[in-house]
Amino acid sequence: MRTTVDIPDELFRLAKSEAALRGRKLKDLVEEGLRLVLEKEHPEQPAKPRRRKRGPSAHDLLKDWCGIFDGGPEDLSTNKKYLEDLGR
Repeated sequence: MRTTVDIPDELFRLAKSEAALRGRKLKDLVEEGLRLVLEKEHPEQPAKPRRRKRGPSAHDLLKDWCGIFDGGPEDLSTNKKYLEDLGR
């Protein structure tokens, strides 16, 4: 099949000279390049953003456990016992 393709001048010159160095026609080099791209097992495609399925939040899953502990450790950020060795 015959087709027309626009190729930047610099790319055309490089491809034409490469084909000549290999002793081949430009059309053969183009065909080889297309086959290499199309036969790749995993074509490089931009990663699609994954949409996460929205399920219940961690709070929703653990709300039955909230506030059931009495007499546990005090708040670690204000208890001086836990701050004694901070930064040492």
